Amino acid sequence: MEFLIILAEAVAVMGAGIGAGIAALGAGVGIGRIGGSALEAMARQPESTGDIRANMIVAAALVEGAVFFAIVLCLLVLFL
Repeated sequence: MEFLIILAEAVAVMGAGIGAGIAALGAGVGIGRIGGSALEAMARQPESTGDIRANMIVAAALVEGAVFFAIVLCLLVLFL
């Protein structure tokens, strides 16, 4: 019976680590796509650079907020 409890804790730790890694990977891909699309839009219409940059920053902040939520959730699984 003790073995099953230890195994369940080990699986929870592995799952939390994998989940945090996937969340960080997703954030990198998401912010990279946001930046690339914003640069392409700025190259096509240089007069709207300020508006595009502001929207890019807001979108990147939303992506990072979702990632921080995922990482905190993984840490809660890890420690609780």
